[in-house]
Amino acid sequence: MSTIKDFYSFFMEQGLTSTTILLFQQIVRQNYLQRGRILPWRQTNNPYHILVSEIMLQQTPVSRVLKKYDEFITAFPDFTALATAPLHVVLQKWQGLGYNRRAIALKQIAPEVLSHYGGALPSCPKALQKLPGIGKYTASAISAIAFNQPTIFIETNIRAVYIYIFFINKKGITDHEILPIVEATLDRDNPREWYYALFDYGSMLKKEKKLTERSAHYQQQDPFKGSNREIRGQILRLLLEHSPISVYELVDKLEGNSVQVKNNLSAMQKEGFLSLEADTIYIA
Repeated sequence: MSTIKDFYSFFMEQGLTSTTILLFQQIVRQNYLQRGRILPWRQTNNPYHILVSEIMLQQTPVSRVLKKYDEFITAFPDFTALATAPLHVVLQKWQGLGYNRRAIALKQIAPEVLSHYGGALPSCPKALQKLPGIGKYTASAISAIAFNQPTIFIETNIRAVYIYIFFINKKGITDHEILPIVEATLDRDNPREWYYALFDYGSMLKKEKKLTERSAHYQQQDPFKGSNREIRGQILRLLLEHSPISVYELVDKLEGNSVQVKNNLSAMQKEGFLSLEADTIYIA
């Protein structure tokens, strides 16, 4: 097959046969051989390290995770170190990655694994989903990458590959349409490396082509400026620098909408980020 269009024409004529599956796998693997990324979390089979990377990579570019992963693993090399670390120290090491509730989830996962699984991360997706902050996708991804289990899942880079190759010129493509092809084309002998290859091919494609917008699940992200995400990040940074601090002083330092700030304080208290006694706030 000289071009993707040639492959697509062959696929439309033949359907999803053993031949088309093999040809598709060759396309993905060839790109991986030529452009595969060398990433620190790919140099280990340590389930804890892979768990940390997968949680970090949720909604965060690889370039930002690269700046924090080694530092975090050095500070908290295993579940015991993470479980016993003060929350404010964990949040300090997480700074720069955003979506800080993921750090809370990791911190909550550690004692769960120690008490219920003897310190060994479970490999079964159903067991993984019982841990804080781990949904169906993350559980399947951890099972495949940490334990080389042939699980089926889809994320933005994987989605881009299948849209690009199997859905030329089509819009509004659902994951329901894509997932059977993901399952049929999975390398069940080495799912870990196969998913690495898909991740890297999809990452390259997204830089060159507008594929994400063709998904039925595409949603444009709301502006960050003035959002609750921005306010929460500002609150957390101030607490890490000045905890404990009064509510009045924190609102004054943020110089923003006091109602929005107080609403976010309330939400962050419920999520376990901070504690509030009288009018004094400190990290939980």
